[in-house]
Amino acid sequence: MKKIITILCLSFMPFYAKGIVTASILPVKYFVEQIAGDTLEVGVMTPSGADPHTYEPRPNQMKMIEKSDLFFAVGVEYERVWIPKFTKSFANLKIIDTAYGIKLKKMEHSHDHEASESDHEDSNGGFDPHIWLDPILVKTMAQNIFNALKAQYPQNAEIYSKNLAKFLQILDELDATIRSEFSNLKNKKFIVYHPSWGYFAKRYGLEQIAIEIEGKEPKPADLANLINEAKEEGVKVIFVAPQFSKKSANLIANEVRAKVVEIDQLPKDWLFSMKKTAEAFRQSF
Repeated sequence: MKKIITILCLSFMPFYAKGIVTASILPVKYFVEQIAGDTLEVGVMTPSGADPHTYEPRPNQMKMIEKSDLFFAVGVEYERVWIPKFTKSFANLKIIDTAYGIKLKKMEHSHDHEASESDHEDSNGGFDPHIWLDPILVKTMAQNIFNALKAQYPQNAEIYSKNLAKFLQILDELDATIRSEFSNLKNKKFIVYHPSWGYFAKRYGLEQIAIEIEGKEPKPADLANLINEAKEEGVKVIFVAPQFSKKSANLIANEVRAKVVEIDQLPKDWLFSMKKTAEAFRQSF
């Protein structure tokens, strides 16, 4: 009798087992979860605190990728090395470009505030992947995620459609809130260590000044220029991210009597973090 029950249970398991997908970074995981709801298991490649520029997957993550139907990419640096390895090792894995249809811009540096735009390509790593920090661009990402989930799991199409509509409304409301909060800002410039906030800045009429220069700590002459610019602009806050060094930011802050404020560019709870970050920006001007 026990054997019969066991066989019956095993025979029904495929009908109840959830599909598995993996997101490249935590914000993308958040977006996938908003649309998938509880229909899937959603894993993430780069955990909290990890640097997606240099990250290398752990053995248990490779096992997760092997079980995944979809991998949601966004264009961060480690993907250029690892996605070819994923596709070579796991023939059934489908790579979903969540940035599809988004026009990327060049990365900004302290000496290059006005970044030029270009078509979606990242052959030399010179294009800015931080699209997930612009609520309006996230709407395009969400649509790409929805299309992939609907194609892979058509039985859940109605759920995904409802969840997408709800999430798009949330994004519109967030955008409206940020626009309202920033409507009377006088100073539009802010200093940040890593130039992650270019799309956010462009969307809301701000200008980021990056401390980091092409992924490296600034030289003394560059620091001196940043300090002078911070003084001229009356900068009161220097923004840093938990994934990067605070050494240069602290030095500049000490020279201009500014505060160092941490904002997470790779948050687990994306919506909460974006609201918190917008408030931090508003208070800094």
